[in-house]
Amino acid sequence: MRTIVFCHGLFPGLTLRLCTETDFMMKRFGPGLLVTAAFIGPGTVTTTSVAGAGFGYALLWTLVFSVVATIVLQEMAARLGLVSGRGLSEALRGSFRHPLARGATAFLVVAAIGLGNAAFETGNITGAALGLAVLSDVPVQAWSLIVGMVAFLLLAVGLYRVVERVLILLVAVMSLVFVLTMVSVVPDLPAMFRGMFRPSLPNGSLLTAIALIGTTVVPYNLFLHASTVHEKWGDVPTRQALAEARADTVLSVSLGGLLTLAVMTTAATAFFATGTDIDSAATMARQLEPLLGEYARYLFAVGLLSAGITSAVTAPLAAAYATAGMLGWPRDLSDRRFQAVWATIIIIGVAFAVSGTSPIAAIVFAQAANGMLLPVVAIFLLIIMNRDDVLGDHRNGWRANILGAAVITVATSLGVFQLLRVAGVVGG
Repeated sequence: MRTIVFCHGLFPGLTLRLCTETDFMMKRFGPGLLVTAAFIGPGTVTTTSVAGAGFGYALLWTLVFSVVATIVLQEMAARLGLVSGRGLSEALRGSFRHPLARGATAFLVVAAIGLGNAAFETGNITGAALGLAVLSDVPVQAWSLIVGMVAFLLLAVGLYRVVERVLILLVAVMSLVFVLTMVSVVPDLPAMFRGMFRPSLPNGSLLTAIALIGTTVVPYNLFLHASTVHEKWGDVPTRQALAEARADTVLSVSLGGLLTLAVMTTAATAFFATGTDIDSAATMARQLEPLLGEYARYLFAVGLLSAGITSAVTAPLAAAYATAGMLGWPRDLSDRRFQAVWATIIIIGVAFAVSGTSPIAAIVFAQAANGMLLPVVAIFLLIIMNRDDVLGDHRNGWRANILGAAVITVATSLGVFQLLRVAGVVGG
């Protein structure tokens, strides 16, 4: 049964719209579901498929780390939004009084968000194009240009909400199929548990490990979460709101982790023993054949396309909101500066997507770039979470600080090691 209700939308003039039970599920789950939806994109599917095919279960520990890291950092972001009533950008802008410190903070955060989201956008556009390439003989680069134009028009004209629900439904169907396939193929459980809880970096796996972290612990989700929790729990007592937000974060991110586990497991089962390289979406789709047979490629292509378009619109918008909040601009879709940010992100994403680089390699590299930029935003979040004037009694305790520092240390160490490897200082 459909009911007319008032719903919050991204676009002015679209506040009143026809809502289905999906809207009520979103309200029941809270913003944690938005966080999960944001990191379940074509980059996640592609990167985890490459990891499973190339290294079997050996990199599953990065998935466990990523899920825990996401929960730790997103809980902080949600607590910041609920207690202070401000988003992460606004909190950062108001916490540094010295002009030099404020300027340096703004530069570092905007650069990290801009570069990270531009990299993410490359993966989003390329992923959607890979899905279309499965269904036609048109080159991925040509489809990338078309996908970028579609994302641009959806934002410019304000039509994204018209197609959003259908796209999310298709992504959800693909996610369910992955989980069912994981169950049906009966993976090697002892090997899975070893991979999950015995960290290792097989030769040549470092960039993929960083990419797995970067595709799950998404910096712009910290800004998104802090800005949206107040809409959900603004009228709820703080202690109750914090408990509900924490539960929402744990449940939603864990569901996303389950999907990622399913993708990596099905890829490891289908490809690792045979030495198959992931070189196209058609190859990736074969991991669903135990459940879908010859129809696997079609559902996978449509799911990848849907995930790519939804993410290709969300990432530029998130970058624009974060930048506007950091620089004190109006968070208004009609503001020219706001529009310039999301347009720039799309243009950069399209430029890299059509550059001729291998689509699979481009996606994995884009996620890795995001993983290497993660510590910048995480460090600033940790600084804010220890400010008495911002959070009072709800500032970080020693446990939260230790967990946050551990996340930053691991992510930074992997990133530095990768830079040293590229420079030829270390091998591996």
